Amino acid sequence: MSSDVTTGQGGRPSREELDAMSPEELARLAGDLDDVEVVHNTPQYPIEGTRAEKRAERSVALWFAISALSGLAFVVAFIAWPWEYVNVGEPGHEIYSLYTPVVGLTFGLSILALGIAVVQAVKKLFPAEVSVQQRHDGPSDDVDRRTILAQLADTGQKTTLGRRKLIQRTAGLAAGVLGIGTGVIALGGIIRDPWAAGEDAPLWHTGWRPENGETVYLRSDTGIVGEIARVRPEDMEPGSMMTVFPFRESERGNEEELLHAQRASDAPVMLIRLRPGTEVTPRPGQENFNYGDFYAWSKVCTHLGCPTSLYQAQDNRILCPCHQSQFLATEDAEPVFGPAARPLPQLPIRVNEEGYFVAESDFVEPVGPAFWERPKTT
Repeated sequence: MSSDVTTGQGGRPSREELDAMSPEELARLAGDLDDVEVVHNTPQYPIEGTRAEKRAERSVALWFAISALSGLAFVVAFIAWPWEYVNVGEPGHEIYSLYTPVVGLTFGLSILALGIAVVQAVKKLFPAEVSVQQRHDGPSDDVDRRTILAQLADTGQKTTLGRRKLIQRTAGLAAGVLGIGTGVIALGGIIRDPWAAGEDAPLWHTGWRPENGETVYLRSDTGIVGEIARVRPEDMEPGSMMTVFPFRESERGNEEELLHAQRASDAPVMLIRLRPGTEVTPRPGQENFNYGDFYAWSKVCTHLGCPTSLYQAQDNRILCPCHQSQFLATEDAEPVFGPAARPLPQLPIRVNEEGYFVAESDFVEPVGPAFWERPKTT
């Protein structure tokens, strides 16, 4: 079949003529039909097997291999690296703090190396070609579709990647491992489900949960770990606020347990004493969570977890200094300003026969930001 079978030079070929053409002729016809003129096309390595060609091939394969190894490291780190929160100063905090950097670096390096490998392959192995094409409007017909496939196949052969098994294997390995890594990210909630333990899942309860029938006291921080300052009603003036932490008698004298109770991210609670006569609208079902004018709310902002450290007695507003969320203490700590969309969880408290504040139970809802993985509560 002559290469002059193009539009304007003998008409477009029929299906029978297309079937009779070789792949090279189809590829050449594709260029003619698209008004593509190849001005320059020179292979990078006209002579196969030279040292320069092998160096280029090994360089591309090396980057594909780095991408594959980095992707594999990401998968292993994502699954096996300790990821549950560990407080500063506790055993395992250093290895936990490296989880995010390790996952980010390995995944990022895998993508970066894959991109470098592709760029290297194009620059070092593809033929140097300069083409000029005229633009045309309208849909493609059967001839265009048949010839473009042949042209792509011909281009693939000219890149010489078809005979470079080392690059093919490393590229396939890199793409496969990166694909697995992407799948692991998508399935991360199944691999590491923080709710897998059901009612005992760590996001459902805090250090305020009574265990083994032991009383949980409200304890203020004096700055001395071993000093236990349990809170009484007379310790606070009307319109004041105090930060308290859980304490059990079994922890007395055990600095490690006392530090853990203070440093747990969901432990801080703000104990507020409203002014006498302040009208309060409690949340339905939580009418008995307070003790007189004393109310206890989680100090962890429901927006992004910052500490709600400020209390304005003049208007009974609880403020988060990070993003200016405000919660109204007289309306069950409902958010009234800022980005927070969820009220602060309330801790049910009472005063025991010794005259100390104690927690009657844990929070009845999750503490902290309303992230997407948090189950919907009613």
